[in-house]
Amino acid sequence: MQTIPTTGVAQGIKYIQDFDLQHFENNPVVVCSLGDNSVTEGEVSEALQFAALHQLPIIFLVQDNEWGISVTKDEARTCDAYDFVAGFTGLSRMRVDGTDFVESFEAMKKAVDFVRTERKPLVVCAKTVLIGHHTSGVRREFYRDEEDLTKHRAKDPGEILRKHLLETGVDEDLLKQITKKARLEAEEAFEKAKNAEDPKPETVMQHVFAPTPITEETGTREPANGEKIVMVDAAIHAIQELMWKHPEALLYGQDVGERIGGVFRETVTLGKKFGSKRVFNTAIQEAYIIGSTAGMSAVGLKPIVEVQFADYIYPGINQLITEISKSSYLSGGKFPVSNIIRVPIGAYGGGGPYHSGSVESILANIKGIKIAYPSNAADFKGLLKAAYYDPNPVVMLEHKGLYWSKVPGTEDAKTIEPAEDYVLPFGKGKVIIEADKDETEKGRTLLVVTYGMGVYWAKEAAKQFNGRVEVIDLRTLIPLDEELVFERVKAHGKCIVLTEEQLNNSFAEAFAHRISKNCFKYLDAPVETMGSLDVPAVPINLILEKEMLPNAEKLSKKIEEMLKY
Repeated sequence: MQTIPTTGVAQGIKYIQDFDLQHFENNPVVVCSLGDNSVTEGEVSEALQFAALHQLPIIFLVQDNEWGISVTKDEARTCDAYDFVAGFTGLSRMRVDGTDFVESFEAMKKAVDFVRTERKPLVVCAKTVLIGHHTSGVRREFYRDEEDLTKHRAKDPGEILRKHLLETGVDEDLLKQITKKARLEAEEAFEKAKNAEDPKPETVMQHVFAPTPITEETGTREPANGEKIVMVDAAIHAIQELMWKHPEALLYGQDVGERIGGVFRETVTLGKKFGSKRVFNTAIQEAYIIGSTAGMSAVGLKPIVEVQFADYIYPGINQLITEISKSSYLSGGKFPVSNIIRVPIGAYGGGGPYHSGSVESILANIKGIKIAYPSNAADFKGLLKAAYYDPNPVVMLEHKGLYWSKVPGTEDAKTIEPAEDYVLPFGKGKVIIEADKDETEKGRTLLVVTYGMGVYWAKEAAKQFNGRVEVIDLRTLIPLDEELVFERVKAHGKCIVLTEEQLNNSFAEAFAHRISKNCFKYLDAPVETMGSLDVPAVPINLILEKEMLPNAEKLSKKIEEMLKY
């Protein structure tokens, strides 16, 4: 087996392109090591399903010692991994006595040869024992009786191997020398680790993100004789341009393939143009869709994946938090997961409780991911290009009501299409409506800070106040252009943070606090927030949906109240 290089896109792609299936030494085999109780997790089943479906060259090595910390196999599962995977068509399996080194060695050799030759997945269920403590904090005597420990000690792999070696003529003194040498090496390594210099406190914030090369807005935003396009076409065109230019780019998710090209037609034509190897459907497996990007990124690919609705992202949150967001930080910046996760979001037209939710506050609490929330086609295309060249994980929140500008008042989401070279860096908000300077000098103006659909509510409401309202479109939530917001709040003295989300404990409320803290002595009134009503879901009934959501009329009333200060 070979180690797959993770030193960058070019190296990874070259490695993949250089596969020679006639020479097994060049065929990598991925080995996933699992504890037996972990097989019962849904995310493992998703991985098994996809490996079997696509006949991926993966060995799932399951070590079954009959314990899950203090939980026995009888409490946790109905069968072992071997029986569990019997129903996965196309997934081969074998059992092995994991306490017997010789048998295990031979079994794994057969497993590797099988996967290298057949290019198919295989589950190896290795029955083994648990002799030591789980951790220093969870000691074996806390939950195991002597009878159980005796049973496991009777099949100590070290003793079994030692006995086998003696029976085959290996000198006992040689075994003692090997044992002594191994112990000394372990003790020396432990001492080296124990005596290593501690990290300096000031490094604690390093490597949350890997440095991005995209720091300035570049390229042509409004080409001469350019045509206006809707946001959904901006996404299609941006991805198409990237995939033509970069063979490492992949696009996958639910229904994004050639047949319909996304439920919002947001990937239409891409499957036909790039084929099923680069644009493909997945099952309803959000954990797999998101989690698999870590492996794709590790071999130099650039996965662009889609979660069909924001409400469906929750099954993938574990992968997003536990693996993807932490990778750069825990590896000292060496292994950031480079991906783009597209998430159609927001409410309009009676989508109901499972197709209309907003999730930005949950995502904004995950440290180590970036979040874009564009409000128009030009920003969308520029931000998606920036996301592609960013080495970090990026979530693109895409309001469904802005895709086609079908919602009244969202015509401005259509813009002249930027040129292929246009890139818009993250963390750069934009003043989209300026207040009248004379009104500002008189202290008669107010700032609305918003994003997504909120931009159009704010623009409509501002029309009623004759230059007394300024509007900032944040464009990205992480990183956030606090500098621009603080500067403009200080100029106006009054501020509303507008969101579509339910308001209590939201991103908007947290940002309003930071504005208050940083601009306190410049404020003429408390920083206000406005968002949806605090109900658990968006109602499917249009009357109730309208009542729950903010809109321009509600915002106008809030602005009117604040301008009285």
